[in-house]
Amino acid sequence: MPTTALDDVTDRLSQVLRSSDADAWVDLDRRIRADLRWGRRIPAVHTWFPAAADRGPTAPELAVALCGPDGRTREAALPHVRHSPELLPLVVIRCADWAGPVRVRARAVLRAELPGLPPEALGRLAAVALRTGDRLRGDDARELLTARVRQASAADTDVLLGNGDRAVRRLAHRIAAERGLLPPARLAAIAAADHDVVVQDLCASAALAAAGDHVDETVLGPLLASRLGRVRAAGVTALCRAGRAGEAEPFLYDRSALVRACARWALRQAGTDPVPLYRAACAAGDAVPSDAPLGLAECGDRATDAETLWDLTGHPRPRVRAGAVAGLRVLDAVRFQRLAPLLADDSPRVVREAARALTPWADHFPTGALLPPPKGAYEEAAQEPGTDPRPEAAPDREHRARGRLTLRGIRSLFGHDRHRADR
Repeated sequence: MPTTALDDVTDRLSQVLRSSDADAWVDLDRRIRADLRWGRRIPAVHTWFPAAADRGPTAPELAVALCGPDGRTREAALPHVRHSPELLPLVVIRCADWAGPVRVRARAVLRAELPGLPPEALGRLAAVALRTGDRLRGDDARELLTARVRQASAADTDVLLGNGDRAVRRLAHRIAAERGLLPPARLAAIAAADHDVVVQDLCASAALAAAGDHVDETVLGPLLASRLGRVRAAGVTALCRAGRAGEAEPFLYDRSALVRACARWALRQAGTDPVPLYRAACAAGDAVPSDAPLGLAECGDRATDAETLWDLTGHPRPRVRAGAVAGLRVLDAVRFQRLAPLLADDSPRVVREAARALTPWADHFPTGALLPPPKGAYEEAAQEPGTDPRPEAAPDREHRARGRLTLRGIRSLFGHDRHRADR
């Protein structure tokens, strides 16, 4: 066949081979078949594939034959893949073929080629198998590749842990944890640093399970210091098992609601009521932890603690004010006339929490008072005397515009000036 007929396929195939995306192989299969089926650019495979097979098909020719609409050609092309192992991902796709003979031959070829594959190639095949595993007949290839990954050596599994495909990484971590290939300290380190929440949960649970009743600092340290709330929560829960439940107190004021809940549970297991600790923290003046007001609301009493939260809406630190507003919403202690002035607060964090808390009373406010400012608010703020004209000051100008517009609406609502909340 003319070489120009395969130019497009050659370009696509070279791009797919350079890519680590399993979906690229699925897309290549679909596009080649569409080109052949509708007679675009590539002649019918049966007119040239037997001749190509006599001399040994090139990789682009073999890719065309493997993806064509004729089942007999796909079946005949499969044995030639042993000479072009880079096309094994297409064999994985053919394992889910709609033609029975093609599926049987593809599974036999795949089964014969899997032993001895390097971990990088195994990862590429596993990614395609996991991507096509949800197809009507895709479970066979997925089971073959999963079994092969399960049998991989510790060194090969370690390579798969860093695979670029998310599904392969999850599979590799799950199998490594089940086989006990990773020590608890490394599992804890992975849980604390990994960007995938599935891997975080899996490794945190595996680290604690592997450590048993002897959870030491090599496991607890990374978990408790993680920037990820789910991982810190696992570490706080494990403090009880380590006999260190009293160390959960600082986590009562964590930014994560899940961590705060786990800290309360841990302290209660040790016989400590967290509510007095929250009340003492909220009475600490300038030293109030930022999330203590919200934590108090999560376990406190509206009749006893609501006034404490109202007092904290005037705290000098914006995060404390925002936490107090959120706590009032949690306690169902919001009074819209008293909270409305906080819509003009200097902190966007406080304004967001106030708007959220006042949403049930939206019909009591002028139209748009609880929404972002109109598009022209920025220009209005920028033109006022004394306004910083620098571009980097734009967010601050926009926020101040929101405060002025909202405060005007509040004043018109109540008929007299209301002072801005204490900062």
